[in-house]
Amino acid sequence: MNVLVYSGNGCTVEAVRHCVYSLRRLLSPNYAVISIDGNAILNEPWTASCALLVFPGGADLGYCHTLNGEGNSRISQYVERGGSYLGFCAGAYYGSQRCEFEEGNKKLEVLGNRELAFYPGTCRGLAFPGFVYHSEKGARAVELKVSKIRLTTGSLPDVFRSYYNGGGVFVDAPKFQEKGVEILASYTQELKVDPGEGTAAVVYCKVGDGAAVLTSPHPEFAAVNLDQESDIDGYAKVVEDLAEDDKQRTDFLKACLLKLGLKVSQETTTVPSLSRLHLSSMLPNGISDIMAGLQEIISVADGVEYIKDENDTFQLEKPSAWSLGSLAMALTGDKSERIDNGDNDEDRIIDYNAVVKRLVVHEKDPPPSKETPYFNHDAFYANLKHYESKTKEAKDGFGKTILYGEVVTSTNTMLEKNTEILRRLPAGFTATATVQVAGRGRGSNVWVSPAGSLMFSTVVRHPVTLTSHAPVIFLQYLAALAIVEGIKTYDTGYKDMQVKLKWPNDIYALDPSSDNLVKIGGILVNSHYDSSEFLSVIGIGLNTTNAAPTTSLNALKPPSPFTLEKLLARILTTFSALYSKFVRTGFDKSFEQMYYKHWLHTDQIVTLEAEGGVRARIKGITRDWGLLLAEELGWEDRATGKTWTLQSDSNSFDFFKGLVKRKV
Repeated sequence: MNVLVYSGNGCTVEAVRHCVYSLRRLLSPNYAVISIDGNAILNEPWTASCALLVFPGGADLGYCHTLNGEGNSRISQYVERGGSYLGFCAGAYYGSQRCEFEEGNKKLEVLGNRELAFYPGTCRGLAFPGFVYHSEKGARAVELKVSKIRLTTGSLPDVFRSYYNGGGVFVDAPKFQEKGVEILASYTQELKVDPGEGTAAVVYCKVGDGAAVLTSPHPEFAAVNLDQESDIDGYAKVVEDLAEDDKQRTDFLKACLLKLGLKVSQETTTVPSLSRLHLSSMLPNGISDIMAGLQEIISVADGVEYIKDENDTFQLEKPSAWSLGSLAMALTGDKSERIDNGDNDEDRIIDYNAVVKRLVVHEKDPPPSKETPYFNHDAFYANLKHYESKTKEAKDGFGKTILYGEVVTSTNTMLEKNTEILRRLPAGFTATATVQVAGRGRGSNVWVSPAGSLMFSTVVRHPVTLTSHAPVIFLQYLAALAIVEGIKTYDTGYKDMQVKLKWPNDIYALDPSSDNLVKIGGILVNSHYDSSEFLSVIGIGLNTTNAAPTTSLNALKPPSPFTLEKLLARILTTFSALYSKFVRTGFDKSFEQMYYKHWLHTDQIVTLEAEGGVRARIKGITRDWGLLLAEELGWEDRATGKTWTLQSDSNSFDFFKGLVKRKV
């Protein structure tokens, strides 16, 4: 299940980062904490897999501009049907029936009713004076008194100090008790505005079968992520006070999450550090050829080689130097190969893009398993050879050279966003990892990849001359086929694995514990036009051996458990064979039959939102440009003779509601 943090119009980057930081620490590995923008709320089928929707701090007028109407209707329906909403500061104003902010102040005044109305009254601010947009000048550590009658789970403080910067007070909160409102915490200090009865700072609101927690202060802000060196008068003392009460703050936030029915980790999960990257190849001259191609973009500073590209900077190391480091760690008892994420190792928000990635170049032999304990290179290359020996198609080199890291930002980002490097990489070059901390999904989605997920990205160099009969758009379909076919041909006895394709690029499986179809994987394809070819990066995430956040392949009761190395080899060799054939034949009848054999949509009746809500029957995809093909239905669901073709980049498919929605 997902915890979705709104990151669209109105919110601030810092507020989103604080939300994601704190929620991941408290909810991993039980939930995937990811960001979602307004477009996704309006158009993507997010509600079925959402355990909690979070609106962070910012300015709630931006939320209104984007989501008033359809967006808020979807949010309200989600909560009323059993979902949970958590609003911090602006998210709390937004979740109240009425917002009153700085009434009478011409520069700051915001007044008006709000559509969600989870709190059936007014949220009025400023609770404390001094607020300035995009500044810490009005920030303070406010004292909150906790209601232990309403919060009964976990270890709770009587009072604690929380970060505050612009929040309100829930006016007359005790009067709404009969409407399902509970006060979870109250301000203890004198307020700037009239609070009516009580001084409610944090409230719980029962909403249909679901619930909302609205908090005007920021219990998600950890002192470690605040700048104690700021020159704002008194701010260092604010950070100091918050640091003293950090455990109490964390305990309170845990209790709020438990109140909403979430499963909270007993031990807070620390922010993962990036690991070293290991570059290796099964080809005799594979690495030397790549390094020769990269030579012109390698710079040297103080005797150290670097590659600085658009998104990342890589520091090059040789295995001999790394081995000495391994020896030193062995002697000191430190078995981690993690690298420094910044000034120190303190658990705080990290700008991963600013971290220099250390890249160990293995020109001779792949790294031994002691250096990469979570990925056995020898096993991977052996399986790659084995599967290649069984294919009749051309062997295009997919997986013969790989970049592996135990903890990385995103395999897709490392390849696709570093274009100078990408232009110099061979077709089939593959990046894989054990854990991703910033994985990317289709549209605005993020594929959060805990240990146990198979995640990798591979490079395809697709000549423009093939466009007439083999358009690049079909790469996403070939990747989907490679996953399903790779799973079913993994070994003897796997052909009946209940794995299916959802158009255009999701992988679903039949969960044996519930008999429900659940998403276990996704595909992201990014393509750049470069001279005479498309440079494409295909990113794949597939829950394989992990137990969380959702069903994995090993939960489907295969004959023997999948291993990541063997499955990666099988999917890559399957893709290689499919791509070789595609280059020759295009997406011909045999591809079409294979695709329909595995997909979920044959003759499914759907509603086409973009075409005025007409009903239609899915007939397939077009073989020229891969468009979804649907025939319009009229009276008694009889075909009218009219057909529709829909692009994957312009539409999303809510399979369970039978709805094809236009993407804005």
